[in-house]
Amino acid sequence: MAFESFRDRKYGGRVLAERLANLAGRSDVTVLALPRGGTPVAYEVAKALHAPLDVLVVRKLGVPWNPEFAMGAIASGGERLLDDMLVRELGISTRDVEEVASNEAYELERRERVYRGGRPAPDLRGRVVILVDDGLATGSTMRVAVRAVRRQAPARVVVAAPVGAPEACELLRSEADEVVCAEMPDPFLGVGRWYLDFSQTSDEEVCRLLHNARRRSPLSD
Repeated sequence: MAFESFRDRKYGGRVLAERLANLAGRSDVTVLALPRGGTPVAYEVAKALHAPLDVLVVRKLGVPWNPEFAMGAIASGGERLLDDMLVRELGISTRDVEEVASNEAYELERRERVYRGGRPAPDLRGRVVILVDDGLATGSTMRVAVRAVRRQAPARVVVAAPVGAPEACELLRSEADEVVCAEMPDPFLGVGRWYLDFSQTSDEEVCRLLHNARRRSPLSD
């Protein structure tokens, strides 16, 4: 039967958690959400696996005249991914690239402060890290997230999303140790197409979910 849609991100997270059940109960697993939209999904995954939850903030680098069209992405820790071929084809200047990157870095730092509230980032050395988003369209933000995590010497990196474009999921297999996409519809038509409720996740909701997860986690401060 053809896949139709998830009710919302919370339901998508529950479905995804079933696909990750082999990691449940392990003491070396950390779930990292890509906020904002990945947080409600990741919360359900972390709850089902009895694993700690945190965030890895990533920001798309949009083409100057079309911010929704990604020419790259940046992640916490200074990791940056740029599609050099696309930049050349579109004639985007180095100055324009750096201006976009500077603006997004400012927003990335703001979100880090809001979501983490002064808490340090988790230590990922030797851990199995599950990176979770609500969907994978091009995979650019997830790719930079994987590279940022790799810098911290984890034991394993797992990319997970309820839904993803087949091309994006395949591309990420060369970056991550494992890619789990619960559904890979073709044609893809965008992440929002596959949720009945795809309303925007607020900063307040991200903070609330992280707070609830810390209260539940045995590794919380």
